[in-house]
Amino acid sequence: MIWQKIITHRAFILLLAFRFLTTTATFIQSIAIGWQVYTVARLDHNVEQSSFLIGMVGLVQFLPLFFLSLIAGETADRYDRRKILLGCNLLQMTCALAFTIFSFLPTPPLALLFSMASLFGVARAFSMPASTSLAPMLVPAQILPRAIAWNTLSAQSGMILGPWLGGILCAFAPYKAYATAASLYLVAMLIISLLLSFKLSAKSLDQPNTRLTMIREGLSYLMSNRIVLGAISLDLFAVFFGGVTALLPVVARDVLHIGADGFGLLRSGSAIGGGLMTVLLSVYPIRRHAGPWILSSVFIYGVATIIFAFTRELWLSLTMLIVLGAADSISVFVRQSLVQIVTPDPMRGRVSSVSSLFISASNELGEFESGIAARIMGPIGSILFGGLGSLFITLLWSKLFPALRKADHLISTQL
Repeated sequence: MIWQKIITHRAFILLLAFRFLTTTATFIQSIAIGWQVYTVARLDHNVEQSSFLIGMVGLVQFLPLFFLSLIAGETADRYDRRKILLGCNLLQMTCALAFTIFSFLPTPPLALLFSMASLFGVARAFSMPASTSLAPMLVPAQILPRAIAWNTLSAQSGMILGPWLGGILCAFAPYKAYATAASLYLVAMLIISLLLSFKLSAKSLDQPNTRLTMIREGLSYLMSNRIVLGAISLDLFAVFFGGVTALLPVVARDVLHIGADGFGLLRSGSAIGGGLMTVLLSVYPIRRHAGPWILSSVFIYGVATIIFAFTRELWLSLTMLIVLGAADSISVFVRQSLVQIVTPDPMRGRVSSVSSLFISASNELGEFESGIAARIMGPIGSILFGGLGSLFITLLWSKLFPALRKADHLISTQL
């Protein structure tokens, strides 16, 4: 059994636990920040202006990722990725503790919350490529595809539990959510410390070239692989336009009229769908027709977003979030398989950093786009516009990247 082969690699099991804890902590904190910013903003602003300020949370977290991503990828290829994760978790825990302190203020200054969110973005800039590129160093190549699925599942599980738990804790008090996130980051640090005692299966990461040369090599490799470039850029633009996450506080409070716990349930919706699909992919991974699978999944993502814009019932809204989460999970599986399996290990950190940058751009920068669009068109108009944008991007990418559209065997595809 594949699972039995995976659990024999204790270092990889530790990585799964690490991914689960850090993802859960990140989403608990994200829920708390979004709800607190919207609550504070609504004291002085209308719905549209408050929606814009929520989008600003995504922007301030994205800017560090944008400026540091290439350096972070080169760092992951040059130094021990486990030590990088240890340092990043220390910074993330510090941010969570600072948010805990801020939450005791009657009305925390938004500038203070934005500043700490930006510092948290610095930690994520370095942790994402290091974490993504570490998994292939812990298991043999023959079980890597399913290991990738289980690695994704650990993160998806945190994406399900984190928003739900964050919503419940925020309903009592935001400081409880932040303190819980800090505790989880501390446990994650202990786990990654244990991982330092294991020997990596890959070769040494010593790199003789300069930082600038390594960054240039990584970009050159990515630009020459049209399938990988098409896959990660498709996710960038589709989720950038189609993301609904930033506006869920608005939908929960002013459209569906549910509280913080209901908001947490909505935030868990896409992760529930993603988690279920990831379990299915871990048992039956995609092996053929990779291109049609990723394009179709993004198209379904857009359709579900459009339907979500028109729903006024909690059960239907949650169903659409589950559907778009499942569709996004297929896209994530294909993209991560291409990046982690096909890319040589000495270059995996740099390629993963660009992939992480694109993912973060689609998420954090997408939140900013949603806030801008909500201020112009209202929150529902912004969601509808995003869903239509995802459909357009899918059709356009099928024309611009014919190699991606025709990609068949996921692992053996010639790039």
